[in-house]
Amino acid sequence: MTTDLTHQPAHVQLQALDRREISSRELLDLHLDRIDASHVNAVITRDDEAAQAAAQAADERRARNESRGALDGLPLTIKDSFETADLRTTSGAEDLADHVPARDADAVARLRYQGAVIMGKTNTPAYCQDLHTDNSLFGPTLNPHDPKRTAGGSSGGPAAAVAAHLTPADLGSDLAGSLRLPAHYCGIYGLRPTHGLIPARGHIPRPSGWITSSDMVTPGPLARHPRDLDLLLDALTTPSPAENSPWSVNLPTTRRTVGQLRVALWAEDARCPVDRETAEALATVEQVLASAGTAVRRTVGPVGFADSLRLFEQLLHATTTAATDDEAGAAELAAARDLHDDDASPRATFLRHRTQTHRAWLRADEERLQLREAWHRFFADAEHDVLITPAAPTAAIPAGTRSLMVDSVERSFFDQTGWANLTSHVGLPSLVMPVARNAYGLPIGVQLVGPTYSDRILLALAEDLASLLGGTAGGI
Repeated sequence: MTTDLTHQPAHVQLQALDRREISSRELLDLHLDRIDASHVNAVITRDDEAAQAAAQAADERRARNESRGALDGLPLTIKDSFETADLRTTSGAEDLADHVPARDADAVARLRYQGAVIMGKTNTPAYCQDLHTDNSLFGPTLNPHDPKRTAGGSSGGPAAAVAAHLTPADLGSDLAGSLRLPAHYCGIYGLRPTHGLIPARGHIPRPSGWITSSDMVTPGPLARHPRDLDLLLDALTTPSPAENSPWSVNLPTTRRTVGQLRVALWAEDARCPVDRETAEALATVEQVLASAGTAVRRTVGPVGFADSLRLFEQLLHATTTAATDDEAGAAELAAARDLHDDDASPRATFLRHRTQTHRAWLRADEERLQLREAWHRFFADAEHDVLITPAAPTAAIPAGTRSLMVDSVERSFFDQTGWANLTSHVGLPSLVMPVARNAYGLPIGVQLVGPTYSDRILLALAEDLASLLGGTAGGI
């Protein structure tokens, strides 16, 4: 059984540890062997000696019946944008090639507090700033389903590592679909939790040592089963002792069966069209849920797609300016002043957002809160429990390409995250799960969205839906 454990989901691996069918050290070594044999270039930094010591300590605790937490002895990888104490953290950037933090990011500390064994770091584009995972330090991460296809970005390393069974789960991050797009492209489960549940301190690109982070970036788990996301969510929402925090989180769960849920389906929008196979996958989801007795209703969405995207881009460009050095900031201000009033080019929009006044940002933040209220009314007043949307317009696109083809029509490269970014700036929990494959065998996912703090309701629906579709495992 032990040789098959790397293909089992995290919760099954933990059960094997608890039943003493395998030791943490043995489980770690099985995963390290898989990493050694892998060609997807997902795990780019390791410290086997430290990981083996942590696994040995977990085994000794278990022998004394002194288990530390919900993840005790489980080997995990961590996206290289999260600082890890005494383990190199580069965020894919050359100027951080030798950066070895003295302190864990808060989310990493929470996983360690629950007993997780950190066995390595997974690849990301430089400073998490691309939808492909490639950088000059480590090169590209390959999609385990097809090496000629992208793994997505910026959490492409984490998603590929989970899909290739190099790790049972990983900690990723999501600012602009950075966790959900790779989960979709690699055919696994990825949760962007309700914003604020999991602290982002220690996440680069904010400089090392900074306490603040982007007002939209959200750490979140990736795994091959919804139950594994639930396990990690529990760990990631439990403060570590160093935080000296008195609070605890008790997220609601659903007591209703899938047939008692009210699901809205936002399957298409002219602003971000999807290809035929994606549309067919959504129609299949609709039919399967309806056959189970679920009340499914098509909708045009709770907000205007174009207006929501415009606001997202304004807030995104604002939050990324925090760490800009003074010289570069002054150059952007000068360039923005030189723009003609009628210049509506992407460069002009970018510069205006990057140099907007505090007053303009406050107005945008108010608009964000109004948008969040519109989402709240959609769920509360219209009596929807969950909204299902496409995860992206297509399955994984060719590696390295800077264009997106949707049924032979070229679209903006950034349309890949158009559907994900409906919720990125309003902080709603959003879960991507695999539901089908296209003609080339590439995974196609959907996105489940719920009201604030409905994270576990989304997880329950994901597990039910996977069962209705005939399986739950993500990966190859």
